[in-house]
Order: sequence, then C-alpha cells, then structure tokens
Amino acid sequence: MTPLQRLAGRLRQRQRWLLIALLGVLHLALLADTDRLFSMLCWLVHVGLFILWQPFIYAERRVDFSGLLVIALVLGAGITFYGWWLLIVWVTILAALVGGRVMFTDHRPTRTFYLIAFAYLLAALLFWLVPRVLANAALVGPSLDPEFAWGMPLFLLLMTVLPLSPDSDRPGAAMVDLFYSLFIFLLIAVLVLGTLAFMLLRQSAYLEALLNTLISIALLLLLIGWTWNTRPGFTGIDVFFSRYLLTIGLPFENWLHRLTTLASSQSDPEKFLSQALAEMLELPWVDGGNWLAGPRSGSFGGASRFAHDFAGQPLQLTLHTRHKLSPALVWHFHLLAQLANEHYVAKLRARELQQVSYLRAIHETGARLTHDVKNLLQALNNLCYLAQTSNGHQGHQLELLQRQLPQITQRLQQTLGKLQKPQSEAGGVLPAEMWWRIQQQRYAGLAVDFIASDLDPNVLLPTTLFDSVADNLLQNALLKRQTESALQVSVTLATDASALRVCDSGSAVRAEVIADLLRAPVASENGLGIGLYHAARQAESAGYELHLAANQPGQVCFELRRCRPDKGAADR
Repeated sequence: MTPLQRLAGRLRQRQRWLLIALLGVLHLALLADTDRLFSMLCWLVHVGLFILWQPFIYAERRVDFSGLLVIALVLGAGITFYGWWLLIVWVTILAALVGGRVMFTDHRPTRTFYLIAFAYLLAALLFWLVPRVLANAALVGPSLDPEFAWGMPLFLLLMTVLPLSPDSDRPGAAMVDLFYSLFIFLLIAVLVLGTLAFMLLRQSAYLEALLNTLISIALLLLLIGWTWNTRPGFTGIDVFFSRYLLTIGLPFENWLHRLTTLASSQSDPEKFLSQALAEMLELPWVDGGNWLAGPRSGSFGGASRFAHDFAGQPLQLTLHTRHKLSPALVWHFHLLAQLANEHYVAKLRARELQQVSYLRAIHETGARLTHDVKNLLQALNNLCYLAQTSNGHQGHQLELLQRQLPQITQRLQQTLGKLQKPQSEAGGVLPAEMWWRIQQQRYAGLAVDFIASDLDPNVLLPTTLFDSVADNLLQNALLKRQTESALQVSVTLATDASALRVCDSGSAVRAEVIADLLRAPVASENGLGIGLYHAARQAESAGYELHLAANQPGQVCFELRRCRPDKGAADR
C-alpha cells in the first residue's frame, strides 16, 4: 500500500476530521478571491476531501476507467466555469447533504457538530458568496467580510472539541436522508433567489431583502404546519397527502395485488408459482428470470447481462434486469421473492393436508367397514351356533333364518354402499319395537338381558347408527366375559328410543384408558380400541352422543343418547 493510500484510509476512518478539513480548505478557497489560481487549487483539494467524505460510494472502491473519465469531466467543467455562481451552487449542495445527515443523528453532541457545520456553510453562502454576485454594489450594505473571515474559523475550532458518538467516525455510519436534503436545498435556493428578487423589485438593501425573505418563508412554513395537522372539526392536508401516497399504484403494489388475487384463484402450487413470477415482467426493471422449487423449474421472459440471485427454501429465483439493481431494489425484490415463496409453501402444505385428509377418510372408512364385517360375521356365527344346538327344532331354525338372513343381506348392502361412497353415512330407519325384537333374536342364547317396556310403535330410529353402536358395545362386553366368567350384560332402550344403554357387571375401565376413550383410538387387546372411537364419531354426525355413563366395579355402562337441541346450538 502506497503512502497516499494509507493517508486516504486514515482520513476515511476519521469522519469528524475529514469534514473539518474539507470545510477548512473551503474557507481558504473563499478567502483567496484575489488569487483565482490558488482559490481553484484549494477547491480541487476540497473536492478530493469531499469524495472521501461523501456517504454514497465507498472510498475503498477501485475506480475504473469510466469512473475516472466522469470525475475528470466534472472537474474539467468545474475548472472551466469556476467562479462565484459555481461556488454558490456547490456550497448549497454541501449544506443540503450536511443538513440531511442531522435527521439520522440521535446523539446530541454529534447533532450539534453537524448543525455547526451547516451553520458555517449557510453563513458562507449568505455573508460571503451571495453579496459578490450582486450587480449593484450600493445595495450590499455594510460588509461582513472581516467577521466572516476571522469569526467562522471559531466554528471549526468548536467542532474539534465536541465529543462525538463512538460510531460517528466509522465509514458510512452517518446516513443521508435524501428527501430532507432535497427539501433543504430547495429552501436555500428559495432564500437566495427570494433575496435577489426583493432587491430587484423593491431596490432594498441586501440585509433587508434577506430579512424579508426569511420572514416570508417562516410565515409560509408556519401556515403549512398549521394546515398540516388535524384540528378539532377540520381535516388537515396530511390526510389528503397520505391518501395520495396510498393510491399512487407503484409497480410493487400492483404486483402484490396480482399475487394476492392469484393466490385466491389458483390452488395448484406449481401453476401459481409460474404465473406469479411471470407477472414480474410487468415491473419496469425485470427482463426475465429462472426459478427452481424442489424438482420443478421454469423460466419467464428473456435473459440480460445483469442477473441477481434470490436464494430461498424451497424457491430459488434468478432475476435478469435491464440495469444493475441498487441495494434498495435488491431488498425489495428479496421481499417479493420471500412473499412468493411463502405463498408457494402454504399451497404445498394445503395440498399435503388434502392428501392426508383423503388418506384419513380412507382409513376411517376401512376401519368402519372392518367393524361392520366383524359384526356380520358374529351374527352369522350366532346363527350357526343356534342351528347346531337346536336339535329337533328345524321349524324354529327355518323361522329364525328367514328373519335374520334378510337383515344380514341388508347390512351387507349398506356396507358395500359405504365402500362406494366413503363420505356417506346415510342408512335406513326402523320402528324402535321392530329393531328391538331383531336384536333380541340376534343375541338369543348369549346370556344378554334386554330390558325395555312400552316402546312407542310410532318411534323410528336410525338403523345403521344403532346397529353399529350396539354391536360394538355388546361385542366388547362378550369379549370381556371371556376373562370374567360371572359377568352379566344388559341392554336397555328408552321408551321413546332416545337413549340406548349397555351395561356389564365386570371391572371398571382403567384410568389411563378413560383419557382417550371415545376421543381417539386406544391400545387394547380385547376391545375398546378403534371401534368405539368410530362409533362415537358416527354418533356425532347423526346428532347423538356416545359416552361412558358409569364406571364402577360391578357397573360399567355406555350410553348412546340423542343430543338436546339447546346443547347442539351451544356447541355451534
């Protein structure tokens, strides 16, 4: 590294001294008004220091030939047109940049440091530069040149003793608000031009014209500030300005609107992603792009020499733009890519959930069909058992088969109907009295007590639901009897068929089973597993409730009961 590079690096690391140095060199350039060559050399050194201080381009960046050519052209134009008007424009730009830095500074001494620098530049403009371009020297009034020449260095001396924040000397630490800088530039321009206008139209002295311009600007700003904020009973102009900003219709806003519309209308993830990214061609910066999302890939538009990668998971996007994107545009496009990625991931998860729901429906349908077939096999076993044990009663056997076989055939048809339409749980209805006699005949000889009296012959009950619940509960109780030989099983039906209760005199259901019983499949070796869970879900869909009514040693009861209308409304 050359000594000149080391010097530039040290100056770059000391932003405070760099600003003080460029202001000091500018002061020398202003005072050397009689020696044009020396003043121009001081201004060139000042411009070099400004290049190191400016926050837009890193000073460590190597300048290529085109950059050097631009700098040479700017300096050549400055040397050619060097004079008071050039210095007025230059000092105004410099004051606007320093004033824009103040808006991003929270540390009070640092803010004071930049305010003093701004005050020096404003004083140099109003007390030294503008009076020198006035055509009528008689209107200048009393000269303040000695005060400026010897008083302004005190401002620079004060800047050297102010304590700054620890990060103020870091390169690029102080940002510049371009909006405030532009606003300050326009205010200074209005101040200078307004002063010249007062002097021209009213033939006022310079200081008087300057004071009149300051008063006019202050009154105008006061009026704007008063009408900006909302007052009681009045709407400020900030509402209209905000409404205007919200309805500008920026390209990014239009793309986000199309993205939202597409997300609500397109359910396929790959088609959504392809169409959403193709909509980016409407943005003025985009020529085309390529995308990769898992095993799928695609492209839109054409290629260009400027490519930017936006890596995500699972979306990886490469955009081809007409120009090299600024950091702000890169951040915006990164945000757009993230939004497209989030919508794509959401649609992938929605498709997975749909597949899981489909598999769950198949699983639940298969489980219900398995229990239906099991119950039918049990009914056939009962018929075979009765046929084998009833010797000499062939007439009774034929009568029993004539009654049971049509019921078994009907239930097989219902099972096949569920297999063809898994979501359908519809079934026929039977009078409660007839259904009750059928159940007594099916479980005749199995030591099951059926208790019911005065059943209403006009009451109908859903056959599919009651068959499924009764078969599950009775089969579980009969399996339980294999380990508890003295167990007694009873079935009770309410007079209006609103409740069916199955009880046994065996041991109580274990506490660890009760937590998930009827709410989820439970592990069991002899019943009370998945069958009761599906029976409970089937009861809910039909407007009934299956619950454990009693759980004590010697009395374990499950009850199927019709839900009350007020309870159903409360659940909804």
